[in-house]
Amino acid sequence: MDQAKPREMSSSFSNIEIVTLAVYLLGGDISHQDTEDIAIKVNELAPGRFTWKKYQEQINIDNVRKRLSDAKNPKKGGYLAGSFNEGWLLTEEGLRFAKKQARELKDTDISRPPLNPKEISWQSREKKRMLASVAFERIKADKSDAVTLQEAETFFRLDEYVSGKARERKIIRFVNAFGDDPQLGNALKTLAKKVRENDKIRIG
Repeated sequence: MDQAKPREMSSSFSNIEIVTLAVYLLGGDISHQDTEDIAIKVNELAPGRFTWKKYQEQINIDNVRKRLSDAKNPKKGGYLAGSFNEGWLLTEEGLRFAKKQARELKDTDISRPPLNPKEISWQSREKKRMLASVAFERIKADKSDAVTLQEAETFFRLDEYVSGKARERKIIRFVNAFGDDPQLGNALKTLAKKVRENDKIRIG
Protein backbone atom coordinates (compact mmCIF):
# COMPACT_ATOMS: atom_id res chain seq x y z
CA MET A 1 0.00 0.00 0.00
CA ASP A 2 2.83 2.38 0.86
CA GLN A 3 4.43 1.86 -2.55
CA ALA A 4 1.19 2.71 -4.36
CA LYS A 5 1.13 6.31 -3.12
CA PRO A 6 4.32 7.47 -4.89
CA ARG A 7 3.09 5.85 -8.13
CA GLU A 8 -0.19 7.74 -7.90
CA MET A 9 1.62 10.98 -7.08
CA SER A 10 4.07 10.63 -9.96
CA SER A 11 1.30 10.34 -12.57
CA SER A 12 0.67 14.08 -12.32
CA PHE A 13 4.26 14.91 -13.35
CA SER A 14 5.96 14.42 -16.70
CA ASN A 15 9.29 12.61 -16.86
CA ILE A 16 11.07 15.92 -17.44
CA GLU A 17 9.43 17.39 -14.35
CA ILE A 18 10.38 14.36 -12.25
CA VAL A 19 14.07 14.57 -13.14
CA THR A 20 13.94 18.30 -12.38
CA LEU A 21 12.43 17.66 -8.95
CA ALA A 22 15.08 15.01 -8.33
CA VAL A 23 17.87 17.48 -9.06
CA TYR A 24 16.25 19.97 -6.69
CA LEU A 25 15.89 17.46 -3.85
CA LEU A 26 19.55 16.54 -4.23
CA GLY A 27 20.63 20.17 -3.85
CA GLY A 28 21.08 20.96 -7.51
CA ASP A 29 20.29 24.63 -7.12
CA ILE A 30 23.85 25.44 -6.05
CA SER A 31 25.90 22.36 -6.93
CA HIS A 32 26.04 20.03 -9.93
CA GLN A 33 24.44 16.63 -9.37
CA ASP A 34 25.63 13.34 -10.82
CA THR A 35 23.43 11.47 -13.30
CA GLU A 36 23.51 8.23 -11.31
CA ASP A 37 22.46 9.97 -8.10
CA ILE A 38 19.59 11.58 -9.99
CA ALA A 39 18.58 8.19 -11.37
CA ILE A 40 18.27 6.77 -7.85
CA LYS A 41 16.24 9.76 -6.70
CA VAL A 42 13.80 9.64 -9.65
CA ASN A 43 13.15 5.98 -8.92
CA GLU A 44 12.25 6.98 -5.36
CA LEU A 45 9.91 9.69 -6.62
CA ALA A 46 8.31 7.56 -9.34
CA PRO A 47 8.98 3.85 -8.70
CA GLY A 48 9.03 1.90 -11.94
CA ARG A 49 8.75 4.94 -14.23
CA PHE A 50 12.43 4.83 -15.22
CA THR A 51 13.10 1.08 -14.95
CA TRP A 52 13.42 -1.55 -17.65
CA LYS A 53 10.10 -3.15 -18.64
CA LYS A 54 11.53 -6.67 -18.34
CA TYR A 55 13.68 -5.99 -15.27
CA GLN A 56 11.58 -3.72 -13.07
CA GLU A 57 14.18 -3.66 -10.30
CA GLN A 58 16.82 -2.09 -12.59
CA ILE A 59 16.86 1.62 -13.46
CA ASN A 60 17.21 2.40 -17.16
CA ILE A 61 19.98 5.02 -16.93
CA ASP A 62 19.66 5.86 -20.63
CA ASN A 63 16.04 6.84 -20.08
CA VAL A 64 17.08 9.15 -17.24
CA ARG A 65 19.81 10.68 -19.40
CA LYS A 66 17.38 11.41 -22.21
CA ARG A 67 14.97 13.18 -19.88
CA LEU A 68 17.80 15.20 -18.33
CA SER A 69 18.88 16.27 -21.79
CA ASP A 70 15.27 17.15 -22.68
CA ALA A 71 15.00 19.27 -19.53
CA LYS A 72 17.74 21.55 -20.92
CA ASN A 73 15.62 22.42 -23.94
CA PRO A 74 14.03 25.88 -23.52
CA LYS A 75 11.01 24.64 -25.48
CA LYS A 76 10.47 21.96 -22.82
CA GLY A 77 10.92 24.18 -19.80
CA GLY A 78 14.64 24.93 -19.81
CA TYR A 79 14.80 23.61 -16.25
CA LEU A 80 18.38 22.31 -16.25
CA ALA A 81 21.90 23.25 -17.28
CA GLY A 82 24.94 21.01 -17.41
CA SER A 83 25.94 17.73 -19.00
CA PHE A 84 26.55 14.06 -18.26
CA ASN A 85 30.23 14.71 -17.57
CA GLU A 86 30.01 17.74 -15.29
CA GLY A 87 26.63 17.03 -13.72
CA TRP A 88 23.31 18.88 -13.67
CA LEU A 89 22.32 22.24 -12.21
CA LEU A 90 18.89 23.82 -11.92
CA THR A 91 18.32 26.95 -13.95
CA GLU A 92 16.40 29.79 -12.35
CA GLU A 93 13.26 28.58 -14.13
CA GLY A 94 13.92 25.06 -12.91
CA LEU A 95 14.32 26.26 -9.34
CA ARG A 96 11.08 28.23 -9.51
CA PHE A 97 9.26 25.19 -10.84
CA ALA A 98 10.74 22.81 -8.26
CA LYS A 99 9.99 25.06 -5.28
CA LYS A 100 6.41 25.47 -6.43
CA GLN A 101 5.81 21.79 -7.12
CA ALA A 102 7.72 20.22 -4.23
CA ARG A 103 4.79 20.83 -1.91
CA GLU A 104 2.69 18.56 -4.14
CA LEU A 105 4.85 15.59 -3.12
CA LYS A 106 2.79 14.93 -0.01
CA ASP A 107 3.59 11.22 0.20
CA THR A 108 7.28 11.67 -0.56
CA ASP A 109 10.25 12.66 1.56
CA ILE A 110 11.08 16.14 0.26
CA SER A 111 13.83 16.87 2.75
CA ARG A 112 16.99 18.12 1.12
CA PRO A 113 20.56 17.46 2.22
CA PRO A 114 22.03 20.22 4.40
CA LEU A 115 24.77 22.34 2.93
CA ASN A 116 28.16 20.78 3.45
CA PRO A 117 30.99 22.81 5.08
CA LYS A 118 32.48 23.66 1.69
CA GLU A 119 29.18 25.08 0.40
CA ILE A 120 28.56 27.01 3.63
CA SER A 121 32.04 28.51 3.41
CA TRP A 122 31.50 29.41 -0.27
CA GLN A 123 28.21 31.19 0.45
CA SER A 124 29.61 33.12 3.40
CA ARG A 125 32.75 34.17 1.52
CA GLU A 126 30.92 35.15 -1.67
CA LYS A 127 28.23 37.14 0.13
CA LYS A 128 30.85 39.25 1.90
CA ARG A 129 32.70 39.79 -1.38
CA MET A 130 29.58 40.83 -3.31
CA LEU A 131 28.38 43.19 -0.58
CA ALA A 132 31.76 44.92 -0.71
CA SER A 133 31.87 45.11 -4.52
CA VAL A 134 31.80 48.34 -6.53
CA ALA A 135 28.80 47.10 -8.54
CA PHE A 136 26.73 46.51 -5.41
CA GLU A 137 27.68 49.90 -3.94
CA ARG A 138 26.56 51.66 -7.13
CA ILE A 139 23.20 49.89 -7.15
CA LYS A 140 22.74 50.52 -3.44
CA ALA A 141 23.27 54.23 -4.17
CA ASP A 142 20.62 54.02 -6.92
CA LYS A 143 23.24 54.38 -9.65
CA SER A 144 22.72 51.10 -11.50
CA ASP A 145 23.22 52.84 -14.87
CA ALA A 146 26.75 53.71 -13.78
CA VAL A 147 27.76 50.06 -13.33
CA THR A 148 30.22 49.09 -16.05
CA LEU A 149 30.16 45.70 -17.74
CA GLN A 150 33.51 44.85 -16.18
CA GLU A 151 32.18 45.65 -12.70
CA ALA A 152 29.13 43.49 -13.31
CA GLU A 153 31.27 40.62 -14.58
CA THR A 154 33.59 40.91 -11.60
CA PHE A 155 30.55 40.65 -9.34
CA PHE A 156 29.98 37.15 -10.76
CA ARG A 157 33.69 36.28 -10.92
CA LEU A 158 33.65 36.34 -14.71
CA ASP A 159 36.70 37.20 -16.80
CA GLU A 160 38.14 36.49 -20.22
CA TYR A 161 38.92 32.91 -19.21
CA VAL A 162 35.25 32.11 -18.52
CA SER A 163 33.40 31.79 -21.80
CA GLY A 164 30.42 30.16 -23.44
CA LYS A 165 28.04 28.09 -21.35
CA ALA A 166 30.38 28.25 -18.36
CA ARG A 167 29.51 31.95 -17.98
CA GLU A 168 25.80 31.23 -17.76
CA ARG A 169 26.30 28.38 -15.29
CA LYS A 170 28.26 30.68 -13.01
CA ILE A 171 25.51 33.27 -13.08
CA ILE A 172 22.87 30.61 -12.45
CA ARG A 173 24.68 29.36 -9.38
CA PHE A 174 24.90 32.84 -7.87
CA VAL A 175 21.27 33.70 -8.65
CA ASN A 176 20.02 30.40 -7.23
CA ALA A 177 22.07 30.80 -4.07
CA PHE A 178 21.43 34.48 -3.39
CA GLY A 179 18.39 35.46 -5.47
CA ASP A 180 16.14 35.51 -2.40
CA ASP A 181 18.70 37.18 -0.15
CA PRO A 182 17.16 40.40 1.24
CA GLN A 183 20.44 42.29 0.85
CA LEU A 184 21.72 40.93 -2.45
CA GLY A 185 18.69 39.65 -4.34
CA ASN A 186 17.59 42.70 -6.31
CA ALA A 187 21.10 43.89 -7.12
CA LEU A 188 22.16 40.42 -8.19
CA LYS A 189 19.26 40.06 -10.62
CA THR A 190 19.90 43.52 -12.08
CA LEU A 191 23.56 42.69 -12.67
CA ALA A 192 22.74 39.26 -14.09
CA LYS A 193 20.46 40.91 -16.65
CA LYS A 194 23.22 43.34 -17.66
CA VAL A 195 25.77 40.58 -18.23
CA ARG A 196 23.33 38.32 -20.03
CA GLU A 197 22.22 41.07 -22.41
CA ASN A 198 25.84 41.72 -23.30
CA ASP A 199 26.47 38.01 -23.82
CA LYS A 200 23.53 37.86 -26.26
CA ILE A 201 25.10 40.72 -28.24
CA ARG A 202 28.38 38.81 -28.37
CA ILE A 203 26.66 35.68 -29.62
CA GLY A 204 24.70 37.68 -32.16
